[in-house]
Amino acid sequence: MRRALAAIGAVMLVIGGVWFLQGIGMLPGSMMSGQQFWAYAGGVLFVGGAVVGWLGLRKS
Repeated sequence: MRRALAAIGAVMLVIGGVWFLQGIGMLPGSMMSGQQFWAYAGGVLFVGGAVVGWLGLRKS
């Protein structure tokens, strides 16, 4: 279960990072580029992924 949480957290970090960078316009070429909503959504997903990953990696 802990490995699954860590893997899910890692995926959330990557997707959140991409969404954030697209939202602030650093990754052009998408309808998401330059859209403030995706910057916020990516930031929230990134932080959520960090929390989920931490829960998966911490020692019980």
